[in-house]
Amino acid sequence: VQLQASGGGLVQAGGSLRLSCAVSGNIFSITEMAWFRQAPGNQRELVALIGRGSNTMYADSVKGRFTISRDNAKDKSTVYLQMNSLKPEDTAVYYCAVLFAPPQSRWYWGQGTLVTVSS
Repeated sequence: VQLQASGGGLVQAGGSLRLSCAVSGNIFSITEMAWFRQAPGNQRELVALIGRGSNTMYADSVKGRFTISRDNAKDKSTVYLQMNSLKPEDTAVYYCAVLFAPPQSRWYWGQGTLVTVSS
C-alpha cells in the first residue's frame, strides 16, 4: 500500500489549509484512516480519525476547527483534513496513516507534509 500526502504549506494564523492523502494498493482491508502530527520536540499525536462508517474523532485541540473526511473508490482511497482557524501551535509535520483490519492489524504511514502557521 502507498500513501501520498500533499497540501501542506505556510499560512497566517486564522487561515485555512486542506491536506490530502491518496492511498493506493491493496486497500480493501483498510478500516480507519487518520491524520497525526508531530511538532519539533514533541511526540507524534493523533489529530483526527475516520472509520469505515465515516464515524470521526478529533483531538480536543482541533475540535470545531478541523474536519476529516474520506473518499473511497474501487482502487484508491483518499483522506482529507480541512484545517480552519489555524493557530501557530498547529505548526507541525502532518502524517496520514491507515489501519488495516486483522490479520495485518497495523498502521501504514505516509511521508509527512509540513504545515507552518505564522503569527
